[in-house]
Amino acid sequence: MPHILIVDDERDLAELIDFNLRAVGFSTRIAATGDAALVAAREQRADIILLDVMLPDMSGVEVCRQLRATPSTRDVPIVMLTAKSEEGDRVRGFEVGADDYVTKPFSVRELVLRLKAILRRGSTPQDAGSTLTLGPLSLDTTAHRFLVEGREVVLTALEFRLLEHLLSRVGRVQSRELLLEQVWGLSSHLETRTIDTHIMRLREKLGPARAYLETVRGVGYRIVEPGAA
Repeated sequence: MPHILIVDDERDLAELIDFNLRAVGFSTRIAATGDAALVAAREQRADIILLDVMLPDMSGVEVCRQLRATPSTRDVPIVMLTAKSEEGDRVRGFEVGADDYVTKPFSVRELVLRLKAILRRGSTPQDAGSTLTLGPLSLDTTAHRFLVEGREVVLTALEFRLLEHLLSRVGRVQSRELLLEQVWGLSSHLETRTIDTHIMRLREKLGPARAYLETVRGVGYRIVEPGAA
């Protein structure tokens, strides 16, 4: 039974999420503060953490940063819950390792779909390990390491999956809808802006090789080798 840690100080909302997640077969735990969330995450490993940006004792962004800095919670998927006015916090959440976000007010059905998609990503059997290389880029899918010009660059689990998808399709444009379905595991009718934010963060991490990740206006993204015919 997948375990979801719900971190939100709005009691009514937290209980609504808790009720609906239990109804579809999840086990849950609620934490109303950042400190309580960090304790709960240590006491029982969650399959996903739902993390509100606005908490009474510390920001959700800081909670996310601490979770990512802790070995036992480093790879737990984190979904941020944000208000429409908190786009800056959402971006900062991605910067410290959040995997996805849901904007309040949200459909409980959409939330459940997103959580199930994340769980499917984690349970999908992976192909035999290999190393994808292109110019200065090297992605080792066995050791889960990414190097640029021989220097290791730390990626979140979702950034790694996104880069692996693009590197295995060099030169082929991937639409936002396709990425949402094949990388995120979500139906293409849902919000796609999160992809643009992840691409922006991924491009920054490519550093001197950022030109390899191209935006095709009005279509999507692709990995290319600059100067290649």
